Amino acid sequence: MHVHLVFVAKYRRRVFDGDAINRLRTIFAKVCADFEAQLIKMDGEDDHVHLLVEYPPKVAVSNLVNSLKGVSSRLLRKERPDI
Repeated sequence: MHVHLVFVAKYRRRVFDGDAINRLRTIFAKVCADFEAQLIKMDGEDDHVHLLVEYPPKVAVSNLVNSLKGVSSRLLRKERPDI
């Protein structure tokens, strides 16, 4: 199964630069691997990121999304306090 996700920064603030998007790509891939899913494609702009994820039917999309958002937010804010 495939899902297209769009994560938007709070208030559409322009907080994502190239380094942040590359770091998010790594974080998203690791979280997907934990769920036995695969990050097919990921790209972003200043205020949002797009993900295409292939996941097994046994995984609830809501659990995957909650983990992707929570882990990426926590790690990115820890590593980049300027964001």
